[in-house]
Amino acid sequence: MLGERLIPYFDYSGKKIFYQVKDNNSQNALIFFHGSGGNSNIWKEQFNLNIDYNIYALDLPSHNNSDEFLEHSLELYVDVVRMFIETLDLKKVILGGHSLGGAVIQSYYFKYQSDIIALILIGTGGRLRVMPSILETVKNNFQMFIDGMDDDLKKVYLKTAPNVIYDDFKICDGFDTLDKTALINIPCLILVGKEDIMTPVKYSEFFHKKINISELVIIEKAGHLVMLEQPKKMNHAIENFINNYF
Repeated sequence: MLGERLIPYFDYSGKKIFYQVKDNNSQNALIFFHGSGGNSNIWKEQFNLNIDYNIYALDLPSHNNSDEFLEHSLELYVDVVRMFIETLDLKKVILGGHSLGGAVIQSYYFKYQSDIIALILIGTGGRLRVMPSILETVKNNFQMFIDGMDDDLKKVYLKTAPNVIYDDFKICDGFDTLDKTALINIPCLILVGKEDIMTPVKYSEFFHKKINISELVIIEKAGHLVMLEQPKKMNHAIENFINNYF
């Protein structure tokens, strides 16, 4: 049914990976990937996008409703994306990624660039260093880590095990593709909250400077969770980007 919101799973190496989809009866696919410790629910407002694309959002391995995995790595996450696209036989694919999800989709592009037609880079960077004090607190005093968060962010993190969040942050800390950013040669929408502290505006400005076919949208009155804080502005930017390029 046109516009139907479905909540299924797909199989990856005998384990279930959870995803949500809004089926718009389209041949095109827009797939969203969450950040460290996140889940597909952060994209709830993006299922309202008025675009001729089927819209998907995944829970990465061990996150929220997906099955648990013993180990987590950027390579695993990229391979899950590959399997998802192959399993559903998706064509004309746009990948959107937030924070860690942005690292996943950049890495996917550099490995399988012929699979996708555009990237949406949201509150992310070509390098995602994490302060040692944050890694230490997540590992040894998770309660202290979440105590200072606002309610929206706390709700997100409490749905994922602390060891998984730690692994996510370690993946981010080791991520660095700055030397390859200028090689991205498909259209890119770069979105960032003006008040984002975790992935500051300068990260997105670097993308815009280096990526030849790119649009930068800095969203006022938004921090790191721009998709929840200013969903209408974010959706408007995505709709304009897709309508302008495709």
